[in-house]
Amino acid sequence: MDLQNCPKCDSLYVKNKFRDVCEKCWKEEETAYDTVAKFMRKRENRAATVIQVVEATGVPEDMILKFIRAGRFQLTQFPNFGYPCDKCGSVIREGRICVSCAGELMADLRTVQKEEQRKKEMADRHATFYTHKD
Repeated sequence: MDLQNCPKCDSLYVKNKFRDVCEKCWKEEETAYDTVAKFMRKRENRAATVIQVVEATGVPEDMILKFIRAGRFQLTQFPNFGYPCDKCGSVIREGRICVSCAGELMADLRTVQKEEQRKKEMADRHATFYTHKD
């Protein structure tokens, strides 16, 4: 069992893979989720942005983003829903980083791999081989 303090209210609770807050805060989150889900079920609200949902429901943006990241809303049904890239903050709809940041990370990785290969080749060139004469 993993006993922790709730990040919202600081009360003790047993953390598990299903809940990252205490029972009381979890119930509050579920109520907030129901409010957002009810709002988004209306056809005229399906094109709402996260900010518009915050303004209409009073549910904090970070909580709505938590619901989206957890997959509780099917983004294919809500074209203007998204969440920030972990690296640059631009709005994305899948993964943890945007395409641009992923490209930068891949380029950085290739650079590191080339440098490692260059170092290995330099070490191989400067390797000294000794032979033993009888």
